[in-house]
Formats: sequence, C-alpha cells, structure tokens
Amino acid sequence: MSEEVGFTSMASTGAAGAAPELGIGMLGYAFMGKAHTNAFKKLPYIMYPPVAIPRLVAVSGRNEAAVTEAAKRYGYENAYTDWRKMLENDQIHVFDNGGPNDAHAEPCIAAAAAGKHVFCEKPLARTAEEAKGMLDAVEKAGVKHMVAFNYRFVPAVMQARKLIESGKLGRIYHWRAVYLQEWGMDPKMPTTWRFQKAVAGSGALGDLGAHIIDLARFLVGEPKRVTGMTQNWLNERPSGDDPNKMVPSDVDDAFVALFEFENNAIGTLEASRFCQGHKNYEVFEINGELGSIRFNLERLNELDVFYRDDDPKETKGFHNTLISEGYHPYWENWWPHGHMIGWEHSFVHEFHHYFDAIVNDKDVAPYGATFEDGYRNAVICDAVLEAASSGRTQDIKY
Repeated sequence: MSEEVGFTSMASTGAAGAAPELGIGMLGYAFMGKAHTNAFKKLPYIMYPPVAIPRLVAVSGRNEAAVTEAAKRYGYENAYTDWRKMLENDQIHVFDNGGPNDAHAEPCIAAAAAGKHVFCEKPLARTAEEAKGMLDAVEKAGVKHMVAFNYRFVPAVMQARKLIESGKLGRIYHWRAVYLQEWGMDPKMPTTWRFQKAVAGSGALGDLGAHIIDLARFLVGEPKRVTGMTQNWLNERPSGDDPNKMVPSDVDDAFVALFEFENNAIGTLEASRFCQGHKNYEVFEINGELGSIRFNLERLNELDVFYRDDDPKETKGFHNTLISEGYHPYWENWWPHGHMIGWEHSFVHEFHHYFDAIVNDKDVAPYGATFEDGYRNAVICDAVLEAASSGRTQDIKY
C-alpha cells in the first residue's frame, strides 16, 4: 500500500542568501508568540533555500516588563506596549497577531489599512460579524492574509488531503472528529481569558472546535447544515487577581455537533476541556467508498489507512503508515525517514507557505487558511451555538 501521492515542494529556487527580508511585528508573546518565533528562527535553514528571511523587528504587549523581557528572550529588536505605535514602524512588513480573541479585529484591520500583510491566530474572531469586518479590511487593502490553522501543515494531514484529491478514497461518506483536553477541569484553577465570553467569544468551540471545523472543510468540504449541543459545568472560577473571589465562567466547556456537507457526507464533531487523561487528543477519521483514513495528533507522524481494493485478505483492516519519507509533504527539508518531527514544526511549514505567497505573489488558498476560511469557520461556530441554544438545525449561510 503505497502513500506516494505527489506533493510539489514550495521551496524557493533562488540562490542561497538571495531571499528578501520580511520584517515581523508580533502582538502577543505567550504560548503562540513562542511557537511563532520558534518557527521564524528555524525557517531560513530548514526550508532551504528560504523564500524569505524573517526579521524580528518588534513585539508588543500590555505589560511593559513582560514584553521587554519577551523581546530580550526571543530576539526582537523593539518592544512596544501599544500595538498602534508598533504599526507605525515602517520596517514591519508582516503583522502577526497572537493576542487574545478580543484583540484580533481592531489590530488586524489597522494593520491591513497600514499596508501590512496580516497573519492572525485562530479563531479569527469572536463572531462571524467581527470576522467579516476583518475579511473586508484585508481584501480592500489587497494584502496577503492567513489564519493560523496550523494543523493543515502537519505532514500527515497534508498527505491525507493529497490522498483525497487523488481519488484514493473515492466518494467521501463520513467525517468524525474529536478534540479533547483535560486542563479546564480544575475548579480551583484561576480563570483566564479563555473562560470569558466577552474576550474569547466561545469556549471549547472556538479554542478546540475551530480546528476540527477547519479540518472538516479542508478535507471533506463545506457543511450546509448543523445541529449542536453545548454544556457549561463550571459557571464560575476563581479570579486571576484574587483567588478568594469568584468570577463568571460563561463559555461552553464542551460541544458536540452533527454536520451535513454539501457533497452529502455526514459528520460528527466534539470538543471538550473536561476529559481526564487527554492532553491534546485531536483525532479524525474519514470514510470513503474506496478506503478510510484515521489520524491522531498525539501521534502526528502517522496515518492509519485502509484501502478496499489493495488490502490483502490475510491482514485486512487499517494499516499504520509512518509519514516520514522524503516524498511525503515537507519531509525533504527535515531528517532521514523515521527521525520524527513534532507539533512545533507545523508552524515552520505554515509560515513558509505564507511567506512564499507574499514574496512570489501566490495564493494562500487552498492549502493555507485565508481570512475567508476564518470567516466561514466563524459562521459555522455561530451556527453551532445557535443550534445549541434554539434546539433547531441551522443552515450554514455565508
């Protein structure tokens, strides 16, 4: 059972050292700030020869001491406590927004108006209406825009896309996906912005569910209607400033949804931050007329594959395939087969794709997620919440 479906490398053909610099201005410096910066530093010598050299021009955040320390730690040339001032720096070509969800719309819209290319963490916005304003802004400005749905750029996921495109699975019938974590279960854990609707927009849905919604669209197609259910088990949590003070926790702790796709496939999606034992368990399975694919993010260098016509009777069933050969997506840039890569390397592939689109004026879509994808994701998230609230199936209307 060969997985040798072709993948065209996006590596630059230019001479080493000829790649242009792209000045990076980043909002936020915590979890995603670290992940993005790690990718910027690896990219020039891993995706070689590079399409661009990221220059770490500036980082911004509200806490002066913390953002100054982040600039020192990561190697940014400047630190700002006001992203507006940062955007005045004409050395910045790309605005990278890794801030909380309520800090996505205004800075991204301002960056686009200033002529910066815009990269934004997921979910793109708290609501579809907010996301539409962001989409309109980047399209009006004519800048390259991308949403950080980085799991598209895990080699095994991209290989799954290529297998589907090749027709190896035939017509797709089923999509099922779960994204389970346990970190939200402790009632004594001080609250964060991820548990506050005004900041996050939603809970497990926007935090985890947005990823599997994006993968459903990326691998199967557009959903046309959705039914949903949400649950909140801890409606208050200790304040981050005073552990003796309780504050509202008004987002979904978990959701489940049923999708019907435009191609008549059906799907189930579930995400929760209340699943003991699960650290970052994102699993999907696709069933088609000619075969099936199964993926587990915690074993991200593997695909479980079954082909109806190629499978020997003696070993009929799923076969575990190691996605580490030189012909697999992105692997020509890494190590000999069997020498594994990890979660953080999806960002290297993602930014390489984005910078290639900027430098060589290519389309970010269909392999990268644009603000159009981010907007459509937000429409679906809103529909899940409305379905859960009303108890009625919702049509997806973009």
